[in-house]
Amino acid sequence: MDQDAFRDTYNAVNERRCPYEKSILTGNCACSRAKRFCIAEREGVCCDADDAQARCLAYLEQLRAQARFALKTTGGHAALPHAKAMRIQVGGLRGVQATLEPEGANDPHIDDIDGLLHTAIARFGGLAELPYQRIIQAVAAYKGRQSFRARRLARRQRRDDDEPG
Repeated sequence: MDQDAFRDTYNAVNERRCPYEKSILTGNCACSRAKRFCIAEREGVCCDADDAQARCLAYLEQLRAQARFALKTTGGHAALPHAKAMRIQVGGLRGVQATLEPEGANDPHIDDIDGLLHTAIARFGGLAELPYQRIIQAVAAYKGRQSFRARRLARRQRRDDDEPG
């Protein structure tokens, strides 16, 4: 299937795209509202509720505006490169989780995006009132998967450290 045909089919099948699709498909997050589907051996994620999708989109918009400096972007609504999108999505959710449950801050997996945002809104009174300064620290600290070269260098360094001198 060529890319244009896939994109057309994807848009026809996925009426309510999940804003956290990348994070869910990479295994960093899960959501009670997410529904997976397959097209031509590729996986996608859609949201099963308009209000949940709107809440997630609003949070990502607020977070992206607050994180411009941490991401080194000038603003605007242009699509972010994959690594920066992952920093916003995963780092932003980990920041909310750490704000709500400081003792659980070491758990890197987000079990329910919708539940997490519901709890945050209930505790702080709305998305605009979230402690973005603390959340942005988690965005800045998020490290995605290392490149092949970085993994190889780290492996080599560990092997050199383990050798008796």
